[in-house]
Amino acid sequence: MTQTPPILTDLAQLARNRARATEEGMFLQREAALETQDRLTEVNRRFTKPAVVTGFPKIWAEIFPEAVIVPDDEVLALETGAHDLVIHGLSLHWANDPVGQIIQCHRALRPDGLFMGSMFGGQTLHELRAVLAETEARLTGGLSPRIAPMGEIRDLGALLQRAGLALPVADSSLRNVTYADALALMRDLRAMGESNALAQRLKRLAPRALFPAMAARYAEAFGQDGRIPATFEFIFLTGWAPHESQQKPLPPGSAVQRLADALGTKEGKLPD
Repeated sequence: MTQTPPILTDLAQLARNRARATEEGMFLQREAALETQDRLTEVNRRFTKPAVVTGFPKIWAEIFPEAVIVPDDEVLALETGAHDLVIHGLSLHWANDPVGQIIQCHRALRPDGLFMGSMFGGQTLHELRAVLAETEARLTGGLSPRIAPMGEIRDLGALLQRAGLALPVADSSLRNVTYADALALMRDLRAMGESNALAQRLKRLAPRALFPAMAARYAEAFGQDGRIPATFEFIFLTGWAPHESQQKPLPPGSAVQRLADALGTKEGKLPD
């Protein structure tokens, strides 16, 4: 029996948040697109049929003008086996079914085609997450879903294998941004289209004292030289559509040389 993935994101609210995003708020989308472009230069391959899945088509189309650009809908508008490169551009963290998104990207790849995805990782906004939880618990005695849960790199790499991709690699890249205060950070999140779109978020207004008190606590805990830092972690996921030409691990017991011979040492028995 197939389990339905839990609903993390209110997709209608996510669309409204993105519609309110501003050009000035696109700096992290642009950073992710440029880093993706830079990473592709390290791959010894010329890609002729690229596609990009993204919630912010303008930015990614500027960086990848030859690519087919499709929205990150739950069902992706990608043609099966049509592409030698599929990029999922900094939106997987909002996917209700991230494995399903990668599987669809895999299906769109030709054999030996490359998938490269990016998303925000678990270190993202860890400062805001901590002080908001602390302040809300102190003021109200409880916690509300306000910041999307984001995966750790050790877990996110497994998504590639579950999607059937070969030679999976996951790594992270940190960005540290400073703001005048935590309220300026929250305004920037709205400008990015990254404010709260959680399906389980409270629909009523937050207590009036919550955000000023949170901002004061943020400055107390993390402030330096009159400003506060905010961490954003990019996770990059890379995998290949399987092909017979790719390297494969040797089966157990197939070695033709003993480890001791390779190391130039004597093999001995362990004492009982």
